[in-house]
Amino acid sequence: MESLKWEGDLPHLRSPVLVCAFRGWNDAAASASTALGAIAASLDAELIAKIDPEEYFDFQSTRPTITLEEGQTRRIDWPENSLFAARVPTADRDLVLLDGTEPNLRWRTFSETITTAADALDVEMVITLGALIAEVSHTLPVPISGLASSPSLVDQLELERSNYEGPTGITGVVHDLCRQAGIDSASLWAAVPHYVAAVPNPKAALALLRRLEGLTGIAIEASELEEETLDYEEQIGRAVAANPEIEELVSRIEAEQVDLLTAEGEDLPSADTIAREFQRFLRQRGKEG
Repeated sequence: MESLKWEGDLPHLRSPVLVCAFRGWNDAAASASTALGAIAASLDAELIAKIDPEEYFDFQSTRPTITLEEGQTRRIDWPENSLFAARVPTADRDLVLLDGTEPNLRWRTFSETITTAADALDVEMVITLGALIAEVSHTLPVPISGLASSPSLVDQLELERSNYEGPTGITGVVHDLCRQAGIDSASLWAAVPHYVAAVPNPKAALALLRRLEGLTGIAIEASELEEETLDYEEQIGRAVAANPEIEELVSRIEAEQVDLLTAEGEDLPSADTIAREFQRFLRQRGKEG
């Protein structure tokens, strides 16, 4: 594809998984893009390719921005979709990260460009991160649902099935093109509270990141995101407590959500599960040290 611009020779990666996040409709409260940024920072990802925005964006809808320095034009920043390689010597595989913005135009061609890049890098699976607005409480663990290219893959990855049908974003088209290209794919979706959807949600980003760790076997250092999550919960808690109507709403949503989880037989992870995940994380971080 002419729109795919490689920065140099193709990197040699081990059993890579491509992880994608797109700003826009698929990224409620900036949760998915924040999670991907934390992964890139933790693993010192390096730029390997860019997708030329000219073919895929209506610049009157998604406008480029000007960066100024001392009152003079410094540069124009265009909407970007960039590929990064993240090598993880302590794990069994490496990652490829697609940090992007949902395009306005030619979604099928854009998705074909992604599958072309995945094929060139010998990607074994594509995982997209997304977030949606839902009637959930900020006080409870973030619900994570998943889609996969086949029922067997849903079972293999232990995803909670999503029953959503309706309009889709670029992630849905990417998965369809992966299916056509014979590439396994899965999608993780975090649900964010509708009453605080206008502000970034580090708690949802952290939940996506931790669920991704379980799928890939790659531990991500995210202490900064963990601190932001604590601050987020404290600030939202204070704001809710200061408004009796919102506090009543949150209490109702929390009770309904707990009842639903109980009816479906769901529960928080067991102590053994948490311990195993934590031990795996420590082993991997110990190898790096």
